Amino acid sequence: MNKNEPSRFQVGLTYVVVVTAVVLLLIGILLHGLSLQVQQRFWSDIFGRIYGPMSFRFLLQPAMAFIASVPDGIADARQGHSSFFWTKPLDRTVQRGRLRQGLFSTARVLFLGIIMDVIYQLREFDQFYPAEAVIMAVLLALIPYFVFRWLIQHFARRSIRTSGKRS
Repeated sequence: MNKNEPSRFQVGLTYVVVVTAVVLLLIGILLHGLSLQVQQRFWSDIFGRIYGPMSFRFLLQPAMAFIASVPDGIADARQGHSSFFWTKPLDRTVQRGRLRQGLFSTARVLFLGIIMDVIYQLREFDQFYPAEAVIMAVLLALIPYFVFRWLIQHFARRSIRTSGKRS
């Protein structure tokens, strides 16, 4: 097995997380709909999480995303890849591969984020809003992962250039 290839566990976990996220989003929409009242409750719940119980996850999940992004950002810099969002727009193979790699790297963080939000909701609301759990995991883990990966790649590329000039 290639060093860059994900393990069977990573592939399986990624598929489980993606399927779970899609199912939770669909269940949330079917149960609660997309009305203005639901959207207002959603945004008040989102901002209420910042100061409520379990607010430590606003630090924990981005920190885990950072840890997951470090090796990928450094590998991108060493291999000379462009940033994930700056790949050639028409080269779908590169975009698909990079997105897949990002999902493999963040599956555990997303899974943890969904579980933490389920616990929070049951504890705080005595109800479960499936779509909110997925959206919170994406906001706190997936988006920070790609931002951190880009930043780490940027700094690693600069470091590689300066070390190359010295030698």
